[in-house]
Amino acid sequence: MISDEQLNAYRLSGERIRVVRDALESNDVNGIVVAWDATHVMVRKRNRKIVKLDRSYSYRPFEEPREAEAGDGEGSNE
Repeated sequence: MISDEQLNAYRLSGERIRVVRDALESNDVNGIVVAWDATHVMVRKRNRKIVKLDRSYSYRPFEEPREAEAGDGEGSNE
């Protein structure tokens, strides 16, 4: 779970983050941290919609390359 200090640093800097929810990149949420509590984080997306996400997800700077989750079994099946 992400710490309060790290969330506050993201909020103060206004840095875009990537929230990795599962093995599919299309399910990632990109945006800016606006608020949080003990169990949830609120992120503003580029289209100005606010989404409420669980704190157990992986929160990373958007500029960092997305890392595949270990054991996700994803690959090219062509």
